[in-house]
Amino acid sequence: MNIVIERVETATPEITAFLLAHLRDMDGTAPPESRHALPLAALLAPGVRLFAAVEGGRPLATGALASIDEEHEELKSMRTDPAQRGRGLATAMLSFLQADAVSRGIRRISLETGSQDFFRPARALYSRAGFVECAPFGRYLPDPHSTFMTLSLDGAGGEPEGEHTR
Repeated sequence: MNIVIERVETATPEITAFLLAHLRDMDGTAPPESRHALPLAALLAPGVRLFAAVEGGRPLATGALASIDEEHEELKSMRTDPAQRGRGLATAMLSFLQADAVSRGIRRISLETGSQDFFRPARALYSRAGFVECAPFGRYLPDPHSTFMTLSLDGAGGEPEGEHTR
């Protein structure tokens, strides 16, 4: 079967179950106030673009981009079905999201992920893709349970003014 990455604009039972599993994955990784995964309703809200990698009608991976300002978006809800890990789905989704952002004139993508060992593979994926650690952005505050990362999409390199690597 072929895997297709498609925009998700309405809730389906499959995507609802997939994203609920994502939220359950976060249980116990940090205190509730330090968990920033969005529920499905927020992922379907204006200003957010949710995508799913689908095979045979079943979601295998998700990723979203949420607007921070007209040139800066936040990466949200990156998840691969645990049974499907190792197939390159996360890398494919991340590349797809970067291309989507570039095509719309976005110049920077930032993200928040956990600082615990559970999130080590995610941090490694983002580092391989060129993301670097940065200060909290948007509405985030410093949090020992969070790692903040950013990626310039305009080829200028470096970090945005006011943000610095920690």
